[in-house]
Amino acid sequence: MENVIKKILSLGLPEESLPKLLPLLEKAEFSKGHMLIKAGRTERSVYLLEKGVARAFCHKDDKEINFWLGAESNILLSYNSFFLNTPGYENIELLEDSVLYKIPHTALQNLYSTDLELANWGRRLAESELIKVEECFIARQFKTAKECYEDFIKTSPDILQRVQLGHIASYLGISQVTLSRIRAEIR
Repeated sequence: MENVIKKILSLGLPEESLPKLLPLLEKAEFSKGHMLIKAGRTERSVYLLEKGVARAFCHKDDKEINFWLGAESNILLSYNSFFLNTPGYENIELLEDSVLYKIPHTALQNLYSTDLELANWGRRLAESELIKVEECFIARQFKTAKECYEDFIKTSPDILQRVQLGHIASYLGISQVTLSRIRAEIR
């Protein structure tokens, strides 16, 4: 649970509040290839990734389009499902055997309503995820494919060696051929 606790504390939760949150965490272990979240379904839990790698993707014209890749300490959830209680548009697949900790929406909301420190932690968690999404969106609008790949190397070196190049190319919004060309240039 070391990676999960580090992530929780990194978002400003005081250590004395940790005993209130930890009992809510339900450990779950899944094999590589497991679909944690499926498009069209409602999933009202948030998952914290202790060990493993995952991707989020959608289907478009019979293609899978990756829009997120993550590893240890990352948060996995369907935004529409978790916040709006409506079916999600995304699929989240585990790319390695994984250990996660699940927090049900209801339990988390009950905790938020009874503890200001935990409510503020939840807000900081949401803000942190929003900033990541915005940074990714802006990068895709203003950076070249090579710059995006270089950023990916800097920010996600742990994922680079653990995920198929096809998934990385899709995440960057480029073809695998273009990614191979960029990688050859950088070497």
